[in-house]
Amino acid sequence: MVGAAIETQHRTTVHRARRRVVVEGVVQGVGFRPFVYALAGELGLSGSVCNTGSGVLIEVEGAGAALESFETRLGTDAPPLARIECIAADDIACVGGTGFTIAETRDPNDPNVRTLVSPDIATCPDCLAELTNPSDRRFRHAFISCTNCGPRFTIVRDLPYDRPATTMADLPLCERCVAEYTDPSDRRFHAQTVACPECGPTLTLHRPAMPDVTGDQAITEARRALRDGAVVAVKGLGGYHLACDATDAAAVASLRKRKDRGDKPFAVMVADVATAESIAILSAQERELLSDPRRPVVLLAKRAPSVVVEEVAPEHPDLGVMLAYTPLHHLLLGVADAAPGPRVLVMTSGNLSGEPIVTGDAAARTKLAPLADAWLGHDRPIQVPCDDSVIRVVGGAELPVRRSRGYAPLPIALPVALRPALAVGGDVKNTFCVGEDRYAWLSAHVGDMDDLATLQAFESATAHLAMLTRVRPELVVADRHPSYRSAAWARASGLPMRTVQHHHAHIAAALAENGIEDRSRVIGFAFDGTGYGDDGAVWGGEVLLADYDDFERAAHLRYVPLLGGDAGVRNPWRMALAHLRAAGVDWDERLPCVAAGSAVERRVLARQLDSGFGCTPTSSMGRLFDAMSSLAGVCHRVDYEAEAAMRFEELARGAIEGCGRPYSFGADMDAAPVIAAAAADVLDGVTAGVIAARFHLAVADLVVTQAELTRERTGLETVALSGGVFLNALLTTLCADRLPRTGFRVLRHRLVPPSDAGLALGQLAIAARTTSTDDSSRRTRCV
Repeated sequence: MVGAAIETQHRTTVHRARRRVVVEGVVQGVGFRPFVYALAGELGLSGSVCNTGSGVLIEVEGAGAALESFETRLGTDAPPLARIECIAADDIACVGGTGFTIAETRDPNDPNVRTLVSPDIATCPDCLAELTNPSDRRFRHAFISCTNCGPRFTIVRDLPYDRPATTMADLPLCERCVAEYTDPSDRRFHAQTVACPECGPTLTLHRPAMPDVTGDQAITEARRALRDGAVVAVKGLGGYHLACDATDAAAVASLRKRKDRGDKPFAVMVADVATAESIAILSAQERELLSDPRRPVVLLAKRAPSVVVEEVAPEHPDLGVMLAYTPLHHLLLGVADAAPGPRVLVMTSGNLSGEPIVTGDAAARTKLAPLADAWLGHDRPIQVPCDDSVIRVVGGAELPVRRSRGYAPLPIALPVALRPALAVGGDVKNTFCVGEDRYAWLSAHVGDMDDLATLQAFESATAHLAMLTRVRPELVVADRHPSYRSAAWARASGLPMRTVQHHHAHIAAALAENGIEDRSRVIGFAFDGTGYGDDGAVWGGEVLLADYDDFERAAHLRYVPLLGGDAGVRNPWRMALAHLRAAGVDWDERLPCVAAGSAVERRVLARQLDSGFGCTPTSSMGRLFDAMSSLAGVCHRVDYEAEAAMRFEELARGAIEGCGRPYSFGADMDAAPVIAAAAADVLDGVTAGVIAARFHLAVADLVVTQAELTRERTGLETVALSGGVFLNALLTTLCADRLPRTGFRVLRHRLVPPSDAGLALGQLAIAARTTSTDDSSRRTRCV
């Protein structure tokens, strides 16, 4: 009895404490405050929670054991869309009380704090269930969302992420939505995009010479138009798409002609994984990626036969597929609708060639007038453009082709500290990057910087991302190319400027995303199409000894002349003739690349090569891929970037097994022996697929050989693979498989594209590093 009494007394003596907890990361607009409210109630704790300019501030009081459990579960039980970067907790004086409240936002303009905005998130299962439930008040509501899904990044005008700071500010809530918005137990508590058919955005279908229709009728009429072969401009999260029925050859051909698309593949959208599996072959990893809330376009192997017409991706074995990610997309694809309509839609960016994606409704009706037959839009503005992300799975790992919607603006943690800086990237596939301390924020896809509209979109997006991240750049970083428009913008910015060599930036990007620290030197293979070299030549087949501080050009492809600059890039047959001349191989008209040019054109090119007029020396691996593609008879003129190399890779994949002995490069990375052997194979009637396979194996052998030679000289055993050529899944797989077998650690891109779309991260890591960083003003610690 005495022992029991003592035990009871021990249990009822509770040590009470109060703590202030600061949580940083993606913790606003993801249901974090309701989660905290419910967790505190479950554990019997009093206090409050509120948003701040840096994240979420919690004051919580109660039993010591309950407080410990509360702190632990903040990290382990957080909402699915939350991404916690830091938690800091301090003991403060108890104040008593029994209730827990959700308080007003604090210190939104404190310059020493920052928060992280969530990317746009696909419709969650709960909202999708309501969308298709006839008894729910949001049945077929095209803007259904909650704290677990919907637009975020593309509607934010300012911080903190509260409704008045979004493009939903001008859409007042009805009484029923207010009740949900203010109820901590509701899934829509403080969901800034909460709306219903009574108070939400208005959907409108516009067709020339016809009355506009709104609401559910707009969806019905849009589906009818798509079924009848029309091209419909559809307003998405980050801009307009151009949509048509992917099973209608005439509709797809019409869209391709209007957009001057050439043979470049279109992406398609489907409602669910089952439909995706009916048109493409999915691995378990690809199935999971396709269903991820980020909803990227995933490059998949085509399934045959398929309802998707060949005109969607002519002569390509792969198909870009994405699942519907907005309620409007689901409705267009027939969810909750028994009426006939397309089940697979082409979904391509709504823009004119070379321009950024269109976001404004008025701009869509003018700029897309030559392309679309109808416009399905609404009155929720898009604050910042954001194209679809594109991902492929290579060797069991994600390889980003385009990192944009669903990924931006999540930060990348860095192994090095940065001063506040802006890196402007390159001129092709532009993305830019802001960074400070040990984080970098990459922008969404901007595009090619050869158009005024793109430059304007770039300037607007840089201001928006700097605002969201609270980074005030003290430095701007650009490519060393003297004619890049991005570099010209940097020079005009008024900030101190540094330039970085193109291929050094590629390797640094791989180092940064793989967590490589300062002064860790690697053997870097920077293979791409075009990059300005320190000697004025066009580089692109480089072996670099590199760290963040500097690089040494250890080896490179032997120079050959690039004839006519951009004209040489657009016409791979010209590059093939230059390589044949450099290899001492006659221009035999039986070779497809020779026959591709007229006799007059060949005479002009011969005079250019003899005189050097209009020729720039290049070591580009990308141009060598183009030359080989033309030499084998695959592609002589390109409609889009890397078309020749992509088609060459596709043929190689089907012939890699049993293709025979690979070609071999000569000493000093001379491509002449490869060119000569391939030309002989062509004349002997060897198929283009076998030639392509032998070439891919030759390049992989070259990488391994050069890595081994460099290791013998330097002792380095880490290899980084970067540059646009490493978007080639076959080559990347071959290199990643072979290098470890010879004792090398391989750094590949998994977070940012290896192409110029990842260039800004490398620029930032090279130019903005500091020896130390003072985080004392941040009031946080990383955990």
